[in-house]
Amino acid sequence: MSELRGLFARWAQGWTAARELPAADDLGDGLRVHCRQMGREIEYFALDDDPGALTRLAGLVAAEDAITWLTVPTTDPARSAAAIEGAGLVLLRSSERLMATDLGTHPRVAVREPYQMEIQADESCIRVSVSAPGDAWAARGFAGLSARTAVPDRILTGPDHRRRGLAAAVMGALASAAAERGAEEGILVASEEGRLLYRTLGWREAAQVLIASTPGVEYPV
Repeated sequence: MSELRGLFARWAQGWTAARELPAADDLGDGLRVHCRQMGREIEYFALDDDPGALTRLAGLVAAEDAITWLTVPTTDPARSAAAIEGAGLVLLRSSERLMATDLGTHPRVAVREPYQMEIQADESCIRVSVSAPGDAWAARGFAGLSARTAVPDRILTGPDHRRRGLAAAVMGALASAAAERGAEEGILVASEEGRLLYRTLGWREAAQVLIASTPGVEYPV
């Protein structure tokens, strides 16, 4: 298994745990997840960015009755995009990145008063929330756990609480709680805005991520 293939497969396992989804169906060169997320019902994750594999997966996406995405990590985005579009899909997003880090060296950042942090965890997911007086929440995030991998997901800060280090504090708390439970590596898919934060926390980029679907499907805002 190539390094990128293994990295993305471990991310997918942790992502489904973070969102409490059924285990993915293994298709050999990809995974199929009944994800029930905003803007799509089914999602295919490519484990191989070979044009032939992408053409096959694109055909499976097109054959689905429900709104379906194809998500592709790649180190050759131009070649992958050409294969995806040549198979009849359209790109919805190309600015996201697959990133990874060593949880043992991840910065830990404390929240300052008047903020308070709460951490909840079970065998498959860690949940961190930050609250402030008068607000139900100021920041929050999740991390799915799978073997020695933690996958941070849905790291959000409320509009009135940004630029106060809360997202960094949430990430640090997730990393610490995951490490306490035996996780050694962190893997995530970052938006263009999010990866600026993750870089400052020591996350490294491993691949560009392309998201595609059938014509007429739009990326949710």
